[in-house]
Amino acid sequence: MSECRHLEVIAPFEVIAPTMFPASYDALLVLFSVIVAVLASYTALDMAGRISTASGRYARLWLAGGAVAMGLGIWSMHFLGMLSFSLPIPLGYDPAITAVSLLIAIVASAFALRLVCLEHLPRRRLALGALVLGGAVASMHYTGMAALRMQPGIQYDPWLFLLSILFAVGASGAALWIAFRLRRHMPRVHLLRFGAALVMGGAVAAMHYTGMAAARFPIGSVCGAAGGGLQGNTLALPILVITICVLAVALITSVLDMRLEMRTAVLADALGVANEELEFLALHDKLTHLPNRVLLEDRFTLAIQAAARHHGRFAVLFVDLDGFKGVNDTYGHQVGDGLLVEIASRLRASVSSEDTIARVGGDEFVLLVHVDEPEDAGVVAGKLIDALREPANVAGHLVHVSGSIGIAIYPVDGQDQDALMTNADAAMYHAKASGRNASYFFERSMNHQARAQQMLIQDLRAALRNGQLQLHYQPKFSAADNVLVGAEALLRWNHPVQGLLMPDQFITLAEKTGAIVPIGTWVLNEACRQLALWHDMGHAHWSMAVNLSALQFCHAGMVDSVAEALARHKVEPGRLTLEITETTAMRDVETTLAIMTQLDEMGVRIAIDDFGTGYSSLLHLKRIPASELKIDRGFVRDLAEDSEDAAIVSAIVALGRTLNLQVVAEGVETTAQRSFLAGLGCDALQGYLLGRPMPAAQFTELALADVDA
Repeated sequence: MSECRHLEVIAPFEVIAPTMFPASYDALLVLFSVIVAVLASYTALDMAGRISTASGRYARLWLAGGAVAMGLGIWSMHFLGMLSFSLPIPLGYDPAITAVSLLIAIVASAFALRLVCLEHLPRRRLALGALVLGGAVASMHYTGMAALRMQPGIQYDPWLFLLSILFAVGASGAALWIAFRLRRHMPRVHLLRFGAALVMGGAVAAMHYTGMAAARFPIGSVCGAAGGGLQGNTLALPILVITICVLAVALITSVLDMRLEMRTAVLADALGVANEELEFLALHDKLTHLPNRVLLEDRFTLAIQAAARHHGRFAVLFVDLDGFKGVNDTYGHQVGDGLLVEIASRLRASVSSEDTIARVGGDEFVLLVHVDEPEDAGVVAGKLIDALREPANVAGHLVHVSGSIGIAIYPVDGQDQDALMTNADAAMYHAKASGRNASYFFERSMNHQARAQQMLIQDLRAALRNGQLQLHYQPKFSAADNVLVGAEALLRWNHPVQGLLMPDQFITLAEKTGAIVPIGTWVLNEACRQLALWHDMGHAHWSMAVNLSALQFCHAGMVDSVAEALARHKVEPGRLTLEITETTAMRDVETTLAIMTQLDEMGVRIAIDDFGTGYSSLLHLKRIPASELKIDRGFVRDLAEDSEDAAIVSAIVALGRTLNLQVVAEGVETTAQRSFLAGLGCDALQGYLLGRPMPAAQFTELALADVDA
C-alpha cells in the first residue's frame, strides 16, 4: 500500500519527452513576406482596373500579365514564409512540386482577375468564386508545404487546418469584392486601393501562417528534398528581388498605361466636346446660338406631328427687322452682329421655353409658337413688336429697329412646312408694305401680292445690269429773277412689263435687298456725267441735286463714291448738292456730322430735304455743315388758305437766313405760291408750275427755250 501511495506522489513529476520538432521563424523574412503580400494585392487591384478598361487583344494581354504578376506575388509571399520557417533538421524544396504550386497561384490569379472584370458580380457568383479561389490558394499553400517531402508526412492540427481554409476562402471573397468595387476609376481610387491592399495582404498572410501553425513535424522526421532540392538559405534573396522586380515592372507598366489612358481620355473628351460643338454649330446659328434652318425643319416636323395627333394648333411667326441694314451700314457689321444677339435675347424672353426661335436669314427669324386659339398668336406678336422697338445700346451706340411680323396658323393656313413658311412670309411682306412695325395674319390675297413683290425684287436685281434705270431732271429756278439755276436728278425705272415706275414703287425694295447702294452709285455717276455735258454746252453755272437714301448716306463707301464720280466726270464739287431728309440727318447726329464734315471739306453742298416734317434740334442743325434747306411741298400746297403753313414757311425762311443757309421751296404749282415764296426771300423754287421732271434731252430743250426767251 505504501508503495502505491509513493507512485501516486511522484507520477505528476515524470518528464515526458517531446514528440514534435520545435519550429522557429526568421522575423525579417516574415516581414518581407507580408510586404510582398501587400504589394501583390495592390498589383492585383491595379491590374483589375487596367483589364476592365481594356478590350479585345489588349484585355487578354493585361489578363495574362496580371495573372503572372499577381500569381508570382502570392507564391513569393508563400515561399518567403516557408523560407522564414526552420526546423532543427536540414530543409529543402522539391523543384517540380514547387513549380506546381507556382502554377496553381498563377491560374488562381487569372481566375480571380477574370471574375472581377465581369460586368456584374452577384452574391452567388461571388460566393462560388470565393470557394474556388480560396481552395486554389489553400492548394497552392499546402502543395508548397508538400514540396518539403517530409518523411513521415506532415501532421496537421485539424482545427487550425480548417481555420486556414476558412481564412483562404474569406480572404478570397473579400479580395474579389474589393477588387470588383475598385476596378473603376473614382475619386482617390489609388488611396483606396492601398488601404484595400493592406487588408488583403494581411488576410493572405494570416491564412499562410495559420496553415504553418497547423503543421506538426514528428521528431525523427527527415526532409526528402534536403539533398537535391532547392535550398532556402540561398533562394530567399533572389526570390525576393525577382518578385519585387516583377511586381514593380507590372506596376510601372500599369502606371504608364494609366497615364496614356488618361491622355487618351483627355483627347477623347476634347474630341467629344469638339464633336458636340460641331453638332451644335451644324444645327444652330453661330452668332445668336438660335436654331438654324436645319434644326427648324426638324422642329417643324415634330410640331406638325404633335398638332395632328392632338388636333391642336401652332403658329408660325415670320419676323423681319425694319432698319437693320441701316444699322449695319452706319455703324459696321460688328454693331449689327451685337444688335442681332440682343434681338435674339429679346425674342427668347418673349416666348415660352417650349417654343422654337430660329434665325433663317441675316435679319429674319421664324418662331413656332404653341397656341390654343389664333388670337393667342396675335398677343405673342404684339409682345415681340414691343420688345423689338425698344432702343438697344450696342457697343456704346443707341440703335433703333422695329419688326414686321407675318403670322400663319396650322392647319388653316397650311399643313406642311413649305406652305406655312410661304404664307407667313407673305403676311410679313404685307406688314412691310403697310408701314412696318406691325403684324398681320395671313390672308389668301397676300399670296398674289407676295409673288408680285418677289418678282419685282428679281426684276430690280437685273434692272441696273440691263440698263432699265434712267434719270429725269426737274428744273430749279432762282426765285428772284426766275433764271434756271440747275436741276434735281430723280430716278425712274423703265420696267419692261409695268412701264415707267416711280421711286416710291421700288426704292423700299432696293433698300431691303441692298441694291440701293449700287443703284445710288449709278445715280451719282449718271447725274455728274449729265452735269458735265451741260457745263460743256455753256451752262457752267448750273448745279445738280441728287437724293440720297438713308442707307446710302450711311454706307461706309458713300464718301468715296462721291469723290470718284466728281473726279471721273471732272465736276466741281460745289456744283453738286446731296439731299438727305431731315429724319436721316437727325437719326444719329454724331455720325451724320462726321459724314457731312467729310463732304463739306470736299466742297460738296448738303441740302436738308423735306425740312419741317421731322424733328430738328436747333443746336444740332447749327452744328451740321449744311448749305441748303428745302421746304417740304406739304407746307407749300396750302399757303393761300392755311395761315399756319404760311407762318411755318416764314419761320423756315427766317431760320435759313439766320444760319446763312439757302432756302429752296419745292412743290410750287401756282403763281400765287411763287409770288408768296419769292416775297418771303426764298432763294430757289421748283414745282410743276416751273417744270415737271423730264429726260435730259427735253431738259436741254427747255434750257434753250429759256435762253431764247
